[in-house]
Amino acid sequence: MPTTIDSFATGPMWAGFIVFVLAMLALDLFVFGGKKVHRVGVKEALAWVVAWTCLALAFAGLLWWYLNGAFGPEVAQRKTLEFLAGYLIEQSLSVDNMFVFVMIFGYFAVPPELQRRVLLYGVLGAIVMRAGMILAGVWLVTQFAWLLYVFGAFLVFTGVKMLVMADEEPDLEQNPLLRWLRGHLRITTSFQGESFFVRQKGVLWATPMFLVLVLIETSDVIFAVDSIPAIFAVTTDPFIVFTSNIFAIMGLRALYFLLVDMADRFHLLKYGLAIVLVFIGGKMLAAPWFHLPIQWSLAIVASIILISVMASLSLSRKKPTLTGEQS
Repeated sequence: MPTTIDSFATGPMWAGFIVFVLAMLALDLFVFGGKKVHRVGVKEALAWVVAWTCLALAFAGLLWWYLNGAFGPEVAQRKTLEFLAGYLIEQSLSVDNMFVFVMIFGYFAVPPELQRRVLLYGVLGAIVMRAGMILAGVWLVTQFAWLLYVFGAFLVFTGVKMLVMADEEPDLEQNPLLRWLRGHLRITTSFQGESFFVRQKGVLWATPMFLVLVLIETSDVIFAVDSIPAIFAVTTDPFIVFTSNIFAIMGLRALYFLLVDMADRFHLLKYGLAIVLVFIGGKMLAAPWFHLPIQWSLAIVASIILISVMASLSLSRKKPTLTGEQS
C-alpha cells in the first residue's frame, strides 16, 4: 500500500485536465441543450453515458501511451490499472448517489424538466469540494501513513452498516439541515422555473430548488467521505485520484437520467456496494500481510457490482407475481 506521493503529473497536465472538464461542462451547459428547460430522455442520457465512458477509456489509453514513452511499460501498466480501478470504484460507489437523487427529487416533487440544471450545478460544486478533499486526504496519508488503516476500518464499518440498513429510507422531513434552512430562509411555496432565488416585492426569497441543490451538494460530501478513502486502497497519486473521481462524477448525472425510471429494479445494488466497501476496507487493513494485485481488485469489484445488478434484475422480474399474490 503506497504511503508516499508518487505522481508523474506536471503542472500543464493538471491545467489541461481541468480545462478539458470545464470545456465539457460549458458544452453541456451552453451548447447541448443545457440552457433549454427540457426533460432528459433515455436516448440523450444513454448518449452521455456512452460518451463519458468512452472519454474515460480514451483517457486511460492516453495515460498508458504517455507513461510508456516517458517511464516504460511497467509504470504505464501500473498507473493505467490504478486509474481504471479507481474509476470503477468511484463510479460504483457514486451510484448510491443516484438513489439519493431519486429520493430528493421525489420528496420535493421536482418536475423532470427542471432536474438537469440543478444536477449540473451539483456537479460543479462536487468537483470543487472533492478537489479540496482529495488534496487534503493525500497530504494527510503521506504525513501519517497509519491513517490508511483508520480509513480501512472506517470503510469496513460503513459497509457493514450499509448491509444492515440497506432497506431503510431516510426521513427528509426530519433532516436537521433542511429544518434549519426552512427556519431561517424565506422560501416560496412553488418552483420558479430553474431559479434558486427570486425577488418578490423587493424581498429576496429562496425557492424549493435551492433546498434541492443544498441537499444534493450535502449528499455528495457524505458519499465522498466513503469513496475518496476507498481509492487510497489503490493509489495515493493525487492526479489518479482526482481524474478517476471527476470522470465518475461527470458520468453519474447521465447515469441517473438513464436509470431513474427503473431505479427500484436495482434494489440489491446497495448490498453490492456495501460488500465493495467491506472488501476495499479489508484490503487496506490486510496490506501489511497480504498484497492483492490491482488487476485482481479491479476484477473482484467489477464482479460484485455485476452480480448485484444481475440479481436485482432477475428478482425484479419475479416480484410482480409474488407481490400480486400477497396483495
